[in-house]
Amino acid sequence: MNGQLFTLGIWKTKQGKEAEFVDAWQAFADWTSGNVPGAGHGSLLQHEDTPQRFVSFGPWKDHDSVARWRSSPEFIEFAARARDLCEEFEPQNMIQVGQSRAA
Repeated sequence: MNGQLFTLGIWKTKQGKEAEFVDAWQAFADWTSGNVPGAGHGSLLQHEDTPQRFVSFGPWKDHDSVARWRSSPEFIEFAARARDLCEEFEPQNMIQVGQSRAA
């Protein structure tokens, strides 16, 4: 659906921290989907040739839901954990402007 709000993160883990990052992200994503009103399902992708590179994304109901999530103690705790595991993190809000059409 065009106009859908998504959060997106681009991550680069420290060498050897990939599995630990995936576990931490998964636990946080599960908590988010189950406990934060307005959150949709989250997805995490790992680069096939550069395993330290990840992209996470998920749909949201509205900007207020994202703001409440980012100010929660659980988000702050996860962000601190991610800083220990990652060299880089680039968070973004994105709006869907296109989608493939079914054949």
